[in-house]
Amino acid sequence: MYTLALGAVTGAALLLAFVNGCQDAGRTVATSVATRTLTPRIAVAMAVVMNLAGAFLGEEVARTVAEDLVTLPGPGQEGRALTVVAAALAAALAWTAVARWVLRLRPAATHALIGGVVGAAWAAGAGARVHGETVLRKVLLPMLLAPALVLAAAFLLMVGLLWAFRRAAPQRAQRGFRMAQTVSAAGLSLGHGLQDAQKAMGAVVLALVAAGEAGVGEGVPLWARISCAAALALGTWAGGRRITRTLRRRVIELDPPRGFAAEAAAASVLLTASYLAHAPVSTTHVTAAGGLGAAATRRLSAVRWAVARNLAFGWLLTLPATAALAAAAYAALSLLPG
Repeated sequence: MYTLALGAVTGAALLLAFVNGCQDAGRTVATSVATRTLTPRIAVAMAVVMNLAGAFLGEEVARTVAEDLVTLPGPGQEGRALTVVAAALAAALAWTAVARWVLRLRPAATHALIGGVVGAAWAAGAGARVHGETVLRKVLLPMLLAPALVLAAAFLLMVGLLWAFRRAAPQRAQRGFRMAQTVSAAGLSLGHGLQDAQKAMGAVVLALVAAGEAGVGEGVPLWARISCAAALALGTWAGGRRITRTLRRRVIELDPPRGFAAEAAAASVLLTASYLAHAPVSTTHVTAAGGLGAAATRRLSAVRWAVARNLAFGWLLTLPATAALAAAAYAALSLLPG
């Protein structure tokens, strides 16, 4: 009965994964390109491969999105439940486009999706419920703590590296850190695939549960895992073609040691959030915070704070904006026949 609607909602989830890959491609590999550790072509190819690999390394974050944040309307209310998911994805896609191309902000797709799910479930009212405690513990707190932890870790790691290699020959040290940065860049792309592909998987599973095609707790179907991984990887490839105009070049100035510190700190937090906290965190958040922390060890002027403030404003605005848009989208979709 709901085959067409389910297909449309699944397509929207895959589109969000593709857009996410386009947005974050530059953020995950731009440091390696800016420090001349990797060429743009090699950096993007590595990011695509590691995105694909990361998508198959777990499903804890997908379960959080699909099972822990909201309860959808129950049996007999499949239409309303699917409307919740459709409104959430429509709001996330609309806000991402408006924020980026009209407001000139850099929104986090993670927060757009979460805000959309919460706003649409709240608007659905009876039969749907938002798990406020879980949203606080697995979304709001990580939203605040993850960038702070990455920034501090990158700063302290860079301070330690400066002390440990204070007597090393500069040229030899730079060569060594370029090799190390190749590993850290791969780890960051792996964490990106592990986190962001799973968010799209969670949205697909949420749609399947809403339509009555799957039960809560059944996990992620293989076809959904493959589709979401492919959509994210394709987005990374498409977005990586504009690597020369990425975030990193305009926000921070990094050399190979600082690039390594930034990427290592960001990758560590992405992997920790996925495996230990099962929390969806923004790749945009952690990559930018790692770069800021590493760059600050050189001098504060190495950070272009005006652009950093623009990033922060976009992040803070995304959750409430997408929640409001999703509530409005749910009300509008509910007026459609059937």
